[in-house]
Amino acid sequence: MDATERRQGILQILKQITEPISASAIASRFAVSRQIIVGDIALLRAANIAISATPRGYILDDNSVSKNDYLYTIACKHNRENLAQELYTIVDNGCGLIDVIVEHTVYGQISGQLHIFSRYDADCFLEKIAKDCASPLCDLTGGVHLHTLSCPSEEAYERVISQLKESDILFIK
Repeated sequence: MDATERRQGILQILKQITEPISASAIASRFAVSRQIIVGDIALLRAANIAISATPRGYILDDNSVSKNDYLYTIACKHNRENLAQELYTIVDNGCGLIDVIVEHTVYGQISGQLHIFSRYDADCFLEKIAKDCASPLCDLTGGVHLHTLSCPSEEAYERVISQLKESDILFIK
């Protein structure tokens, strides 16, 4: 199999999955290194294929949100100790976190793909931060950040907003 066929195979895998898949898992399917897959993904992205890199792996952007979901952007502010509470509040009410966005003084808008739709996803994200001694993006902005939420209904969104307000996590001036 040549590189072009492998990239087509990667694209087919991404079209079939509904949850992120790691570069290592893809690499094992094609008997190549993880780094080869990372390069293939970069080339697919350069060909304008919308592939997101999440903490749990790669996913096509159009696979992460149901066509019936409502998308909302919310502003939050919290410290690292409230990160889990923020994530759990959102997923426990049936919504998902698509991304996190911060406004950096030098680089402008910086975003990271999250694709967190369950407590399991949230726990994986939190474990990865702890294991890698990584800082969440909101550390760059004193805790202020935006999230794009995917919600199955307006009622689910309203529950999230209400609970984030109660927890003093929703950023309201």
